[in-house]
Amino acid sequence: MIAVIQCASRKRSAAGHLETPAGQPVTFVAAPRKAPPSDKVFYACPDDQSDYGWSWRDALLKYNETPADNPRRLLPAWQLYEHSAYERLVGRLGDQNVFILSAGWGLIRADFLTPYYDITFSASADTWKRRKQTDHYRDLCMLPPTTSEEIVFFGGKDYLPLFCSLTREASGKRIVFYNSGSVPPAPGCDLRRFQTSTRTNWHYGCANAFLDGALRV
Repeated sequence: MIAVIQCASRKRSAAGHLETPAGQPVTFVAAPRKAPPSDKVFYACPDDQSDYGWSWRDALLKYNETPADNPRRLLPAWQLYEHSAYERLVGRLGDQNVFILSAGWGLIRADFLTPYYDITFSASADTWKRRKQTDHYRDLCMLPPTTSEEIVFFGGKDYLPLFCSLTREASGKRIVFYNSGSVPPAPGCDLRRFQTSTRTNWHYGCANAFLDGALRV
């Protein structure tokens, strides 16, 4: 089984940054030109061209080619976010079978070294942090291309279109939990309602119910 869980806005204080050639830490956002002025960080979108001669996304992929050499102290994706659900999923399934659906980077494996970023699909976020569904990103998809494993998704409706797009080639069953009053569009997926009175970040409760054996897939 493969578990996919959406990313979170709250990152650990120990989160590392990629840097410009001049040594300035980079904070990745959806709209750098709209970000508040700062002389402490350099704002960039993941697919912006860096001064290294390639995009920041490609720079991150190159950085991950030698994960043992980690001078920027980037955290594996499952450690980047503060909520315990990420650690619990990895503890149960292993970091090869847990993936993070990131609004900045795409579908990344739990062990992928990931820098601090502040990008979300949430409509309540600041404009410079908010990625629109129509924005073009070169999203990564680290799922094994021929996987037939069952995939279960823990995430909100704002992240569901990206999940459906990046997993459309998977041959295994895709199980999607939701808690809205109406069934969200998710072509080809097995949709199941998770009953809860929680409306914000309800997917953490869903993931924990799965891990505790109270939710069967």
